[in-house]
Amino acid sequence: MITKLILNINEENREAIVRMADTLLDTLRDQFDLTGAKRGCENGDCGACTVLVDKWPIKSCIMLAVEAVNKKITTIEGLQGSFVQQAFIEKWAFQCGYCTPGFIVNCHALVNAYPDANDEVIEEWLSSNICRCTSYQEIREAVKWVLRHQNQKE
Repeated sequence: MITKLILNINEENREAIVRMADTLLDTLRDQFDLTGAKRGCENGDCGACTVLVDKWPIKSCIMLAVEAVNKKITTIEGLQGSFVQQAFIEKWAFQCGYCTPGFIVNCHALVNAYPDANDEVIEEWLSSNICRCTSYQEIREAVKWVLRHQNQKE
């Protein structure tokens, strides 16, 4: 069965024609050319496809597009120039870059949900994403950099 949906993606209402079984990941990539969310495991383990749904990190490979109706979806493209993205650059928190969009989206949600996050909270949140190229030290440092600078701005 095919249906037409209106999805709010990066603050813009967009129309999609989907099968009821189409994932949010497939819809974002194939219909809207938003390719920052990556196909990885396709079963919710790796986090390469992470997007924000109502400001919460969601693995878009295991969410159906029809489940995203009436929700606000933010992709890595919607976070362009964000403080977290800048921190990843400053702290060299990437290597090949495949997992980076998912980490940035997840870390963006982390620093907004827990502006006073301690090491334990950071570790817990980072455990939802997998990087095969590098240690997580640089990513942790990027999160801590954002938390320090974000708290100084207030």
